[in-house]
Amino acid sequence: MSMNSGVRNQLAEKMAGEITLSDSPGLALKKWRQNFEIAPGVLSDRLSISPSVISDYESGRRKSPGTAVVGKIVDALLAIDEEKGGKQIEKFSTMLFSNVVDDVIYDLHEYENPIALKELTDAIGCTLLCGSTDQSIFGYTVVNSLNAIMQLSSNEFNRIYGWSTERVLIFTNVSTGKSPMVAIRVTPFKPRCVVLQGIESADVHPIVEKMANRDHITVLCTGMDIDKIVSTLREKQW
Repeated sequence: MSMNSGVRNQLAEKMAGEITLSDSPGLALKKWRQNFEIAPGVLSDRLSISPSVISDYESGRRKSPGTAVVGKIVDALLAIDEEKGGKQIEKFSTMLFSNVVDDVIYDLHEYENPIALKELTDAIGCTLLCGSTDQSIFGYTVVNSLNAIMQLSSNEFNRIYGWSTERVLIFTNVSTGKSPMVAIRVTPFKPRCVVLQGIESADVHPIVEKMANRDHITVLCTGMDIDKIVSTLREKQW
């Protein structure tokens, strides 16, 4: 696949910037390596360094690499992906360049470090419908479910994932929960967790749980109003 070099360069810049500026560069590096679905050994081979160097950077045992090294690592991740057809580059550049209208995304936030899913869902008064809350996430998006489904192309729908699919998607004003899950089903990305706002567990369509189980997505419900969800999550200093 021939990759538009402008897109590749902007994506490389975004990744390198995020890793370099992070409070935990090792964790940010690990997140991107995992986002690109590249094993540590494959990356270390490409860079002609020992696999232990990669794991030392990622765990923070070794002082975070300087910008030149980060640049080489990012370039290696992109080059490996290009050789495999550029699927991840295409996915992330879709996120980078699609503009989503303001009435679709109420709030979108990335965490520097992973936070416990249960802490977030407890803070906004969720009850569990299916799946496990014993996992970590890197961000959340509060989405107007009707507008997202009515207005977004599948490429634009990808934009609600921000910079990591390891996140909670909070769909607002849900009637049965079926539409958001169908939209997720037919797009390439799957979030860790979906929160259905404005609906009780008992009123969720039975197919939601079946679809969620198939894609390994945890689903919860909350009755908290949207403004309160947004303000609660913004005030939390995890």
